This record gives sequence, structure tokens and C-alpha cells, in this order.
Amino acid sequence: MSHATAVEQRRNFECRLTPDRALHSLEEAAAFLADRGLLTRMPDSALPSLFGACHEAPGRAGGRGFDLWPRTKWIWSFQLAQRPGTVLTKLHRGRTLYLTAATARLFDPLVRQSMAAATGDEATLLAHLAKHGESTLDDLEVELAWDRRRIKRARDKLQRVGAVLGEGLVFEDESTWHFAPLRRWEDVVDKPATVPHPYEALVMTAMRAAVLSPESDLRNWFSWSVPHETVGRLVAEGQLMRPSPGWLAVAD
Repeated sequence: MSHATAVEQRRNFECRLTPDRALHSLEEAAAFLADRGLLTRMPDSALPSLFGACHEAPGRAGGRGFDLWPRTKWIWSFQLAQRPGTVLTKLHRGRTLYLTAATARLFDPLVRQSMAAATGDEATLLAHLAKHGESTLDDLEVELAWDRRRIKRARDKLQRVGAVLGEGLVFEDESTWHFAPLRRWEDVVDKPATVPHPYEALVMTAMRAAVLSPESDLRNWFSWSVPHETVGRLVAEGQLMRPSPGWLAVAD
């Protein structure tokens, strides 16, 4: 067996890419997140995926959007976010990315840099949340005297870089739901983290989660573009390897 094949088999097992490794309970889903450190909601990259690991037929074959979510296990995506130690973000370029508390701290320096650099409506929204605490969209509409479109535009930009956290709709069960408030990043990750080389830390954490990935895939993982030289340096230092041309794996 070639080394590349062995790494691919390890990825299939650890990322639960085969039906025999399907998640069967919310507890297994939480353990999967704890093991990988981060999960996307939908399978859209080499990063491990919550719904991808469910191996359940979609709600409506051939549909779009929510129709593609697992028929019964879709609610896990909301229930997992409510479990202690889970940080729900939009750091996957505006799409859902579940983080463990430890992984969230690796993102912390980049998130705080983005918060400090916020201007315009984004800065105003951050300042309002800092003064008044977590707020629903209805609260913000009244308190800021903004229309809903303006609020969502500022929210979406801030969520993309982690400055603001909030899922929107939260389902407690299949028929009971409410709107989650928006919170600032520091309401969840309260103490600044010291990460000397945050891009390198994120790449290595994500590569350990993915096990094996096309090198071109890295640019689509996070809201910040990973500098090209970062990957080259990690390969040169022996932390990453190329098991075959165009592919990356952790060199362990």
C-alpha cells in the first residue's frame, strides 16, 4: 500500500466519510467535533462535516438549500451548537463552522484584529453590543433605528470574521424554535489568546482535522486568506508533507 493510499484511508475513517462510520446520536456528533476540533455543517471542502458524517438521505432529493439537509438529523446542527464548549461561527467564509473552545482560541487574534479594524455600521453595531450586551434583531431595529436590511448587512460582515456570533433561528426540537441574540466574540472567548503565528496554527489545526486535502482547498477554508508562504514554510519545516502532487497531509 502506498503512503498516499494509507493517508486517504485514514482520512475516510477519521472524518467518517463511509456509511459504516455514520453518526448515530447527538452524543456521537459532539464527540466527533471534540475529536476533529472543527466541523463545517455541509460537506463542501476537505474539512470534516457534520452533515457529511450523518450519511442520511436529504429531506428532498434534488432540492436546494434546506432540502439538502439530512431528513431527520438536521436538528443536530442546532442542538450541537447549544452544547457547552461548542462555538458556532461563520468563519468558513460566511458559512457555518463549529469550533471547540480550544480551536476558537486559535482564531482569537485574527478575530480581535478584525474587530479593531471595523468601521462604519460594523463599528457602530459592535459598540452597541459592547454597551448593551447581547441583543436580538428586533432589539437592534428599535435601539439603532435601522431597518432590518441594514442590520443584517452589518451583522453578516461581522459574523464572517467572527466579531459577532449568533445563529439566527434556533430549534429546540422539530417544532419549537426561537431567535438567538447576537453576541460579541469576547462574550464567548473572554480572554485574549496568545498565538505567535495564527495562520500557521489554523492551517495545522485544520489539516489535522481534514487529514488529507488538495492544496488548493486551503484558500476556501476561512474568512481570511492563508498566505501562500505559510504553507510553503510548513512543508519546508517538515510539519506538512505532499503525499502526492497537489495534496497536503500532516507529516506525522
